[in-house]
Amino acid sequence: MVQGEGRGHLTQALTLEKMLRRRGHEVVGMLVGRSEARELPAFFLQRAQAPVQGFLSPNFLPSKTNQRIGLGRSILYNIVKSPQYMASIHFLQQQIKESGADLIVNFYEILTGITNFLFRPSIPMVCIGHQYLCLHPDYSFPVAHPSSQKLMLGFTRATCMGAARKLALSFRFMADDDSQQLSVVPPVLRDEVLDIPRHHGSYITGYILNAGFSQQVRQWHEAHPDIPLHFFWDKRDAAETTRIDDTLTFHRIDDQKFLYYLANCRAYATTAGFESVCEAMYMGKPVLMVPAHVEQECNAHEAWLQGAGVVASTFNMDWLLDFAHSYTEDVEFRMWENDAELMVMARLESVVAQYREQHLSDTYMIDTAFSAG
Repeated sequence: MVQGEGRGHLTQALTLEKMLRRRGHEVVGMLVGRSEARELPAFFLQRAQAPVQGFLSPNFLPSKTNQRIGLGRSILYNIVKSPQYMASIHFLQQQIKESGADLIVNFYEILTGITNFLFRPSIPMVCIGHQYLCLHPDYSFPVAHPSSQKLMLGFTRATCMGAARKLALSFRFMADDDSQQLSVVPPVLRDEVLDIPRHHGSYITGYILNAGFSQQVRQWHEAHPDIPLHFFWDKRDAAETTRIDDTLTFHRIDDQKFLYYLANCRAYATTAGFESVCEAMYMGKPVLMVPAHVEQECNAHEAWLQGAGVVASTFNMDWLLDFAHSYTEDVEFRMWENDAELMVMARLESVVAQYREQHLSDTYMIDTAFSAG
């Protein structure tokens, strides 16, 4: 089960599918929560080996400027759509029942958490996402927007109701919190990120969650036309490549093209999605982070604490270029990330093993009780 907003959860799901298959497991299906405002990226449909189905799920709408999240608009929109979300919950319950799976893996999809709470499927659920790190007792939020942080915490808890284990993806090592069934693990980065050759090019690349940020990029470009820019967006009606002039190009999001530009760029500017910030850190690229909502504010704050980049309110690449002069690669992060597959798979397999052991124990006790009777 995957929340389809942005590219981070989708990319993580594809990576986990590869990990599971390498260990001899089978992925019987992928169910992706989507909104009417966004299309499921072609790269996900092309690369997923398991059958993919979509379902309507709650989503955050952008503000009128199509930059940051419009909270009021999002709440009203999702209230209106709630009858359709109930249909999605019943769809998920039916898919779980018919899947024959041993485990549900939930990438931060709220309707999966609600389904798990309401119907208590006969198989365990593990939740994976950076957001679960916010539940850790040693986690510290940025100072700004405490009310939005509380809303995010409520949403996060709703996604993992009844979970057997939560895997919190983290920039750094932190101790597990078994009292909350919370394990801290490295980010789930795709093989291509770990293996691709890296070079230090002359251009800046970037990813913007909402197309409204493109105006900020263009404004900076007009003052600095000598610096090449390659930005990625998910604008629905845009061509694959929108060439503004000789040094500014916007690309529709494509995972392989994005990876190439990231690996060969001078620096990276983004709306602070966790996945792409991790990819930039692994490749040793300095980052400018312009958060579009509270989750991304937390991502940016943590990455800043790690020395990965600078946080700003606009796409002013002057700050990124200044930071790049003193930036050094985070070798410890690369070492931490290299243990990701081992740590994640060990925890998933442990949940299934514990469930089977408990199920056999419960069956034995029932049989013994009937025999005694």
